[in-house]
Amino acid sequence: MTAEEIIAQLKTYESAKNREGMARFGITGENVLGGPNLPTLRKIAKEIGRNHELALELWNSGIHEARMLAVFIDEPDKVTEKQLDDWAADFDSWDICDQTCSNLFDKTDFAYRKAFELVKREEEFVRRTGFVIITALSVHDKKMADEEFVKFFPMIKKYATDERNFVKKAVNWCLRQIGKRNKELNKKAIKLAEEIKQIDSKSARWIAADALRELNNKKFGL
Repeated sequence: MTAEEIIAQLKTYESAKNREGMARFGITGENVLGGPNLPTLRKIAKEIGRNHELALELWNSGIHEARMLAVFIDEPDKVTEKQLDDWAADFDSWDICDQTCSNLFDKTDFAYRKAFELVKREEEFVRRTGFVIITALSVHDKKMADEEFVKFFPMIKKYATDERNFVKKAVNWCLRQIGKRNKELNKKAIKLAEEIKQIDSKSARWIAADALRELNNKKFGL
């Protein structure tokens, strides 16, 4: 199938009602169709198969659902650092950011290094990208050493003061996921959260309180 044929198929799912529902969760824009949903997109992606060039074409369409499909069919080993930077700059909602980071970016060889670069950028979703990449690695990369995650702690502490909603939630998510990786990281993450709690910042206090509530929960068996 060509990109044009796929986009035509996606447009058959267009729904104003679903679009309004998505907007309530911060997913907005002229290029949001309102469908198909994620399970359907994954099914379509499976039917298409991996295709890097097609993924690039779908992304360049600017259509939200086409971009989501692009994430699912792209080939991680063909993703370049420029593509990662370009796509991160295009992010305009938390869902496309998070799905791209956890289904594609985290599988690239340069994901960890790029995360350190991206969190230093000022754009809200670009900074979020850096934190979500580390979050995804903490869940998916079973071989990464604990110290590699600890090296990211200064970034978590520094940007805990960023009051922007999609950044502070990403910082919080990153801290919690690292802390749930194993017992040792749990202890270190709790210590970091306690330090963040002392920062004179509404965002930092929220991040710390929410993280500690989960990290101290014994149901995780840590």
